Amino acid sequence: MRLFSILFVLSTGLFANAAYAQTASERAACEADYKQYCPGVVPGGGRPMACLATHLDQLTPACKAVVQSHMPK
Repeated sequence: MRLFSILFVLSTGLFANAAYAQTASERAACEADYKQYCPGVVPGGGRPMACLATHLDQLTPACKAVVQSHMPK
């Protein structure tokens, strides 16, 4: 049981790091657009992505790709 617990902790840590890296790259792609078009939007709850989606035609190509990847299909 102890071995299972250790493996579980290690595997979730690895997956969390992979997800964080993706989020960091997405954040970097949209940072300038977020500051320009959504300066008063409080981060969290999907609010920044929703705000950026309302400015889709004005976003940089990299940020536009990120926003579109998070839109419902």
